[in-house]
Amino acid sequence: QVQLVESGGGLVQPGGSLRLSCAASGTIFGIDDMGWYRQASGRRRALVARITNVGSTNYADSVKGRFTISRDNAKKMVYLQMNSLKPEDTAVYYCNADLYLGGWRPENSWGRGTQVTVSS
Repeated sequence: QVQLVESGGGLVQPGGSLRLSCAASGTIFGIDDMGWYRQASGRRRALVARITNVGSTNYADSVKGRFTISRDNAKKMVYLQMNSLKPEDTAVYYCNADLYLGGWRPENSWGRGTQVTVSS
């Protein structure tokens, strides 16, 4: 069974930092883009950051300069380092990846999410 499992969420004070991790497991033959999305209460899920399999990145304007996405292809993991956190960063953060599971096209997959709460 193929899974994306997030970890590292929690409660942090404004100005603090968190590092999210996402591990892909199961029979996976390759991974294209990986990324992080977030969904705040009452709002639509939105892109936070994405990274290609060769390391090119793009970020939402709201997190540029504060968040850094990275990946470890050998470990099939993607990370999100979040610094200078603000209350408006509070959301459920979801891992997303394009996984090659045996077909010639990748399948877009989601994790179950991890809660990040920024509050004093």
